[in-house]
Amino acid sequence: MKSINIRPEIETIKDEIIETRRDIHKHPELGFEVHRTAGLVAEKLKSYGLIVKTGIGKTGVVGDLVGGQPGPTIALRADMDALSLQETGDVSYKSIHDGKMHACGHDGHTAMLLGAAKVLSEKRDQIKGSVRFIFQPAEEGEGGARYMIEDGCLDGVDEIYGIHLWDYQGYGTIGIKSGPVLASADMFDITIKGIGGHGAAPQGTVDCIVVAGHLITALQTIVSRNTDPLESTVVTLGKIEGGHNFNIIADEVKMYGTARAYTEENRQLIKKRMQEILDGVAATFGAVITMDYEDGYPPTINHDSATENALKASKAIVGEGAGFPYQSMGGEDFSYYIQKIPGCFFFIGSAPEGSEPMSVPHHCSHFDIDERSLRVGASVFVELIMG
Repeated sequence: MKSINIRPEIETIKDEIIETRRDIHKHPELGFEVHRTAGLVAEKLKSYGLIVKTGIGKTGVVGDLVGGQPGPTIALRADMDALSLQETGDVSYKSIHDGKMHACGHDGHTAMLLGAAKVLSEKRDQIKGSVRFIFQPAEEGEGGARYMIEDGCLDGVDEIYGIHLWDYQGYGTIGIKSGPVLASADMFDITIKGIGGHGAAPQGTVDCIVVAGHLITALQTIVSRNTDPLESTVVTLGKIEGGHNFNIIADEVKMYGTARAYTEENRQLIKKRMQEILDGVAATFGAVITMDYEDGYPPTINHDSATENALKASKAIVGEGAGFPYQSMGGEDFSYYIQKIPGCFFFIGSAPEGSEPMSVPHHCSHFDIDERSLRVGASVFVELIMG
């Protein structure tokens, strides 16, 4: 076992942090409708003596802690929303709401940051500068961070840090690196329209299923032949709909997918090449192909100086368990924050005790965490401010 140096102030409230996480887990809320969770957060922050604002970014909460000495304002962020998923795990704190579940660790993020806020509030005289605690709704697909920023959550903030519990890593590890750590996450819908007809007489038709087959293959050449092999990109077609019966040639096919990249240049290249390929395939087969392309979250790109600070704090807690350069093709709206100001987003290993990393993936119906990781995350938050 790696040497783990949980801050003693966090150790004394570890049961409270776990209790808070389980309470939030039991009462999951979606998107911007995080009213109960936001109320719990605001109540606790007020009890710690923070200056609290509610209704930020629709249902977000911001708490300010003014230190006793001059210095910068550092923001620490947690997301509060759950997922539309039926929980199948058998735990005492199982979701009581059908079709809603904390399956990505946001319950833990909120509990960790509340624990850190409590400890730091008791050390305010020693804090150089101020700490802003940002509790955000709607990370899962709705871009709650943008609404928080529009409502001024970053006003006067010098740096921002965010942590994600990560079941793809074991307890006592922290994945952290400078530069890109998460990809852009764009979505697209493609509609192919042709001429249907009898399966025995294809000569008078434009077969949309044949067109779709060529298009699927051609789109994969963007990653394999247009982007630099040393720069990760993804074009995934995840859903296809079309056809009526075994002997009817389809007159329409719809396809849905996602495109991912670590750089804005590759993001734009993918979009450009997709349209060129669509136009070429349409011309080849005489079909009409249209695409609705939606820009999702931009890449999450950590700043060098903030990453150094986060790495130092992480090593103080988990020692040699910190610092391996983890990155993923997933997306996160924390990216909006660090487009505005310096910051760092990193990953706390939380694979359930006794299980192998990746055996309980995020967004699955039996997702859970090793609750010891809550102490690690809360300790790192405190260390970032006090270390």
